Amino acid sequence: MIKIGMIIGERYEILEKIGTGGMSDVYKAKDHKLNRFVAVKVLKQEFSENANFVSKFRVEAQAAAGLMHPNIVNVYDVGEEGGIHYIVMELVEGITLKKYIEKKARLSVKEAISIAIQVSMGIEAAHSNHIIHRDIKPQNIIISKEGKVKVTDFGIAKAATSNTITSNVMGSVHYTSPEQARGGYSDEKSDIYSLGITMFEMLTGRVPFNGETTVAIAIKHIQEELPSPREYVAEIPISVEQIVYKCCQKSPDRRYQSMNELITDLKQSLMNPDEDFVKVVDPDEEASTRMITDKDMALIKKQSDRRDSMDEAMRLKKNTEQPHRQYEEEDEQEEVDEDEEDGDDEDYDPKIERITTVLAIVAALLIGGIVIFLIGRAFGMFRFGLADREDTKQEDQSGKVEMIEVEGKPLDKVRRALIEMGLTPEIEYEVSSAYEEGIVIRANVRAGEMVDKDSNVVLTVAQKSEGTTVPDVVGKSKSEATSILEQAGFVVTAIESYDSTVQSGYVISQSPDGETTAPEGSTITIRVSQGEENTKVRVPNVIGETEENAIVILTENGLSVGTISQTNNEDASLVDKVCYQSYSVGSYVDKGTVIDLRVSIGPAEVTYKYVDNISAPTEDEDYRDGMSVAVTVITADGTQLLNTQTTSFPVPINYSGIKSSMGTIQFRFTVTTEATTTTDPNTGEITTIEGTTMEKTVTREVVFTAEGR
Repeated sequence: MIKIGMIIGERYEILEKIGTGGMSDVYKAKDHKLNRFVAVKVLKQEFSENANFVSKFRVEAQAAAGLMHPNIVNVYDVGEEGGIHYIVMELVEGITLKKYIEKKARLSVKEAISIAIQVSMGIEAAHSNHIIHRDIKPQNIIISKEGKVKVTDFGIAKAATSNTITSNVMGSVHYTSPEQARGGYSDEKSDIYSLGITMFEMLTGRVPFNGETTVAIAIKHIQEELPSPREYVAEIPISVEQIVYKCCQKSPDRRYQSMNELITDLKQSLMNPDEDFVKVVDPDEEASTRMITDKDMALIKKQSDRRDSMDEAMRLKKNTEQPHRQYEEEDEQEEVDEDEEDGDDEDYDPKIERITTVLAIVAALLIGGIVIFLIGRAFGMFRFGLADREDTKQEDQSGKVEMIEVEGKPLDKVRRALIEMGLTPEIEYEVSSAYEEGIVIRANVRAGEMVDKDSNVVLTVAQKSEGTTVPDVVGKSKSEATSILEQAGFVVTAIESYDSTVQSGYVISQSPDGETTAPEGSTITIRVSQGEENTKVRVPNVIGETEENAIVILTENGLSVGTISQTNNEDASLVDKVCYQSYSVGSYVDKGTVIDLRVSIGPAEVTYKYVDNISAPTEDEDYRDGMSVAVTVITADGTQLLNTQTTSFPVPINYSGIKSSMGTIQFRFTVTTEATTTTDPNTGEITTIEGTTMEKTVTREVVFTAEGR
């Protein structure tokens, strides 16, 4: 039994209780040996009595003690005394991310991404040491008073799950991955899923799946599609939405395959939040594009009498919700069955031979058509509006672009614009009282001047004070350079570039330069070598091009065109034009890489709903309860939703699919005054005034709610 003031392990003095959880109580203690304050987590009695659990808990906690990272609550010691099992951890003064979200309702996009990057870096360090958390959730993420984000409880989750500890002890099922919900094998990608759910909650203030029981919630994780966070917060950028989607894919193979991949996209989203650069890889699609070997052809011949390849593809498509292991087992069983039925028979099959011949002819015609098209285009025979494209862009035939005006504009906006033009911005800072911090003072290229694409443009940016000295990381590895700069308080973004003189993966240059000063928290761009240029090509920008032009541009650059689909896009100027490409502009990919495109069919039609209880027209002083009132609801486009007569209020109404955002409610009722009689006091003459009837109208404006909100 832990008591305040007692000393355990002959060094840790228990000072006060600072928290409690499903499995343990947490105390603030003083380590008299090292003269520092620590947190001591003590297992509750029901777990301490489970010898199997305690054994695994010690092993996992000792493994976690080997982790040392700024974004991990470090484990210092593990021990047992008088039946009390405890671990000694770094003491972090702050609050959990769960309480922080509850306090702020929801976080801003930049704050959520910044927290997600720090959490990812901590988890990445654990994964590098083959330690999987298995219980990532806001309750296990702490934000210190200094703003540092730290992940806690590494190692404890694995010990608990391996001993069938119930979900109410293990924490919330709201963040569990589908494979964990099934009780199956979980790995690093389970942590990625849970982090995606945590990001969803940071951005929207709510979890995506809820239910009355843990089983109901677990089933939703397995079966239901993740709702879009933009349904709850419309201003969330598309890149952030897609990052959350990719993290929370049902199949682990479709998620980010490592924390490093996720961190790269999170940092990219800070620079280009509105760019749709996130690519979800479908392993089934990738497998279907490989070259057919002789062995594959022999297998196809065997299977041709029972099914053709298109039927098989459709069958696989219908069953994509099945676990991948089930696919493998079914495929292996089918091969065994077919081998038993067919033996080693690989006789000539005329049906397959005909199919092969037809495919060869079609391929030859397609290749011939492309060659003719390209030759014709070179001689000006096929234009497809390319002249318009060349006239409207600030680029001439010599590969030059016209420099834009940058003075007085925010650095982030200027940086994005220059990158889209094919120019490389380099940053240097200057103390200035004439400009706000982060505003571009000048550039080394004048506005309107024609410069070569891929040129460097030096931007001088204002800062309020001398700032922090930027470490020199040129010549260091990408990971080492990133670590050094981030520890110095900077945000790092990496650009890949070919350089035959610098080893691949090492920094060629940085902007701002080393030993100069820059504001703390500003972005440092490092250029990382990919070694000597070989078969890689740079992805061109085809956003805003017609489908035909995009195909030509990609083909000319040695790339292949994959799936072309139609989609809604809010930018009306992109109707019937490419609004999405599956690889980021300027990135380097292998020749022949398949680029998927989406063509805009215009903004999605917005519909509205009206769910309310219409109250009585008390705006008119002549209205009395019980009067018969005609109630009409008409939308701004003239559609009549309701026309009824009633004597009681409120009137319930529930309509959806409304195309106007506003409308009016009209009340019509009749007011009758009673007859009055007066007597002349002088003559005694009686006069009767007849009652009157008057029709009254009350109009009330109403605003409908957009559906999906």
